[in-house]
Amino acid sequence: MSITAEEKARVMKEYATKEGDTGSPEVQVAILSSRIATLTEHFKTHKKDNHSRRGLLKQVAQRRKLLDYLKKTDEPRYQALIARLGLRR
Repeated sequence: MSITAEEKARVMKEYATKEGDTGSPEVQVAILSSRIATLTEHFKTHKKDNHSRRGLLKQVAQRRKLLDYLKKTDEPRYQALIARLGLRR
């Protein structure tokens, strides 16, 4: 249900703001988005998996907090990130 190390490394490389960047809000949000997409697919076949659903809700909340932080501190970076990820807000 979680993403593979290769997938995580690919996402980090794609969204990094500089070489070796693993902790910027962009990278964290991109990794969370990838994990959320994986879990969403999982729930299409395992509708009653409520233990994993709780984890999904926590990840969605964490992504929301990171996006709110980015919007508050640097609006252009926020706008660019949600456009790249295809998020609604």
